[in-house]
Amino acid sequence: MQIDVISDVVCPWCYIGKRNLEAALASWREQHPDDEAPQVNWHPFQLNPDLPETGMPRAQYIADKFGGPDRAKEIYARVSGAGRKAGIEFNFDGIVRQPNTIDPHRLVHLAGEQGKQDEMVEALFRSYFLDEADLTKADTLADIAADAGLDREQVASYLATDQDKPLIHNSDHRARTIGVQGVPFFIFNQRYAVSGAQPPDVLLDVMRKASEEVAAAPQ
Repeated sequence: MQIDVISDVVCPWCYIGKRNLEAALASWREQHPDDEAPQVNWHPFQLNPDLPETGMPRAQYIADKFGGPDRAKEIYARVSGAGRKAGIEFNFDGIVRQPNTIDPHRLVHLAGEQGKQDEMVEALFRSYFLDEADLTKADTLADIAADAGLDREQVASYLATDQDKPLIHNSDHRARTIGVQGVPFFIFNQRYAVSGAQPPDVLLDVMRKASEEVAAAPQ
């Protein structure tokens, strides 16, 4: 079972989607204890690709995107409720800067090469949505990567270059060319796609269908 997740680290629904996927995977492992665990791969999507790489003040972002803090509170109240159901206590008021996510996505890619992609994704979500981290700062990103198990000095050197930026842009573009317009977006065995932070039972049902199709395929 291969599961590809297209997401952005500043998307709260993607964080919720990660929790829902984890719940679905736990159920899958209980039901298939002798099977190989599904492989989850994370792919980049930038919700705000036109933001400067230095980001922008969160207050300005909220005003531009939602028309002001009152409308934003209405929208985030729904997200917060869904987050609590998934075990996440979002700290939206603690976010002071809206980042361009090219560098966080580079870290997810780098972590994937070291077998620590899930840890990196989790660390970025947690740092941004819970710990008030400014993801526009290279030092902060290096600290987050170290928490995820990467070598901090290696990460700092990596971030000081433009390495893999074209790869991230190309991956983002590829997602849009296959019709991805919002995230999270889940693809199971490159056959079944699910858009949005669907409940665990929905994801589990799609996993079953994808697995059954593989089992029924001619050998």
